[in-house]
Amino acid sequence: MFPDATTIAFAALVLAIVFAVKTLKIVPQQHAWVIERLGKYDRTLTPGLNVIIPFIDRVAYKHVLKEFPLDVPSQICITRDNTQLTVDGVLFFQVTDPMRASYGSSDYVSAITQLAQTTLRSVIGRMELDKTFEERDLINASIVASLDEAAGNWGVKVLRYEIKDLTPPAEILRSMQAQITAEREKRAVIATSEGRRQEQINIASGEREASIQRSEGERQAEINRAQGEAAAIAAVADATARAVERVAAAATKPGGMEAVNLRVAERYVDAFAELARTSNTLIIPANLGDIAGLIASAMTVVKKSAPPDGPGAPSAPFAPLAPPGRHPGSGAG
Repeated sequence: MFPDATTIAFAALVLAIVFAVKTLKIVPQQHAWVIERLGKYDRTLTPGLNVIIPFIDRVAYKHVLKEFPLDVPSQICITRDNTQLTVDGVLFFQVTDPMRASYGSSDYVSAITQLAQTTLRSVIGRMELDKTFEERDLINASIVASLDEAAGNWGVKVLRYEIKDLTPPAEILRSMQAQITAEREKRAVIATSEGRRQEQINIASGEREASIQRSEGERQAEINRAQGEAAAIAAVADATARAVERVAAAATKPGGMEAVNLRVAERYVDAFAELARTSNTLIIPANLGDIAGLIASAMTVVKKSAPPDGPGAPSAPFAPLAPPGRHPGSGAG
């Protein structure tokens, strides 16, 4: 009994759907599919709609072309100075050649992980403990260079490697902590001493500046006093000169010499009175009874300073002025 037309149509539809599914392949973005034809590599499908031959071509491998982080398990490394370190890190890689990633290695992820661990032990073994903490960038660059050279045959590009943690033994940690504490105390002592040193320098500099300012002030004060005294002396000299000029001018007028004689006699008598008041010894001139003689003696000085033959000049000569002292015939009282 032959099948009816409906059954045949349904079977044809199913075959068409199966054929379409086997023929049309849609590859997502950032993916690559490796096609084998009769068990042999044929081509790599790119993102988008692709057509293959059903039952002859097959999708053998599917790769993601995005960047992947790979956690490298922690391991114990021995440094150059025989110190154990527990190190773990993270590796970033990307598939760049889908064909080599499919046939170059049976498991490129495991291969990269193992190679990263062995390379890390080798790099750490060439460094001392202190350098491992200081040269993380150098360690990372060395591992990336070694991995990238080997992973090129696997169709994988190693982008970077980062050390997550370096853990030394507990004894080393305590020693490092003690060293750090001592170093900080040392820096604190140095900073304190530098502060005291700077303080002493500032104090000395301030005292020096103050001393300079005081000396400058004293110097300026001395200059001002000297200038004041000079101005006072000059003023006194000018006043004395003007007084002498006025006395000389007055002496030349009528009656001027008589006034000068009177003034000189008064000063002469006052001088002897002052001498008798301030001294225990009394000095009496021999011609005390002759007041005219005293005046004549005192006027000798005036005559020497008066202009000769001037108006109002005295016609009779003056007797010489006897200096105060013990004269013959003087007595002490």
